[in-house]
Amino acid sequence: RKTMNPFLDLLLFLGTLVYSYLEAFVKLFVPAKRKSVSGELVLITGAGHGVGRATALEFAKRQSRLVLWDINKHGVEDTAAECERLGATVQAFVVDCSKREEIYSAAEKVKKDIGDVSILVNNAGVITAADLLSTQDHQIERMFEVNILAHIWTTRAFLPAMMNNNHGHIVTVASAAGHFVTSFMVAYCSSKFAAVGFHKALTEELSTLGKDGIKTTCLCPVFINTGFVKNPST
Repeated sequence: RKTMNPFLDLLLFLGTLVYSYLEAFVKLFVPAKRKSVSGELVLITGAGHGVGRATALEFAKRQSRLVLWDINKHGVEDTAAECERLGATVQAFVVDCSKREEIYSAAEKVKKDIGDVSILVNNAGVITAADLLSTQDHQIERMFEVNILAHIWTTRAFLPAMMNNNHGHIVTVASAAGHFVTSFMVAYCSSKFAAVGFHKALTEELSTLGKDGIKTTCLCPVFINTGFVKNPST
């Protein structure tokens, strides 16, 4: 039995969409004051292509120092080269974000050799689009390992320095699938709901601890042509 009226679900989605577009339209004329990220040490996971690469290029244009992680050596080195052409200082690492030990090891190397990360962009993500029974166990495990557990491991690695300085920013790249569900993406939606919950809980905890200098942002894109899903529709 369906627990939610599809019509009400659609209205909720359309209401959120309209509000977002109106907010964006207003900000065209009354832009929010943007903080400077010049000189900040920014670590981006999944920086080898797609949203991660685009994010890295934007930070490079704003004179940030960059640490780029990706499982794809060729991809992350290409991103690093593009950022260097924009004048940024860049260090690239090959890291499999499904493996906690690799994350912690790479994080220690960053802290020792480069410095304290002040902006963490948890962007790495994987997706398998199939019905639940056709999705393999290892695919389900990998989606949770990369889409939510990696966020926790990286945050645990880099948050202590932010706490000591009461300065930093943690970005959670989740998905619209963290708010609205769709068929053939049960495990993916579940992992992205977890990512949204992680962001909300972390934001609340930092507030409770009085760490008002550490900011949080949750990004929830809809369909983006990163090559993960061919001809997406819902």
